[in-house]
Amino acid sequence: MRSFQEKKRWRNLAQSWPALALLCVLALFFAWSVFGFWGKMEGTKKNRQLAEEKVAELEDKKAKLSADIEKLSTEEGIEENIREKFGLAREGEGVIIIVDDEKEAKEEAKSGGFFNWLKNLFR
Repeated sequence: MRSFQEKKRWRNLAQSWPALALLCVLALFFAWSVFGFWGKMEGTKKNRQLAEEKVAELEDKKAKLSADIEKLSTEEGIEENIREKFGLAREGEGVIIIVDDEKEAKEEAKSGGFFNWLKNLFR
């Protein structure tokens, strides 16, 4: 009989309002933790996608640089690069240099109207 009364006491304790309130608080705490974890997972997915895009971009850049290195390992590639950067020509070739006329540029700036006047005012 005493065992039965002890079981009844535990049942009454488990079904009491304070015990149910404690269980509700614990359930809310775990739910809050799950939602926080879910938010972190979404952030991780976005970061992973950004990292994958960056890796793809870097791989493209690596392929381009490898192609440039291969191109520069030949005489024609070196010559083309020097011509591009320094504007050099071979012996017997002519070079045309185009020079902008500064007077025309100044006249365009003067004849621009109100907006150019306003822009020149703050220079």
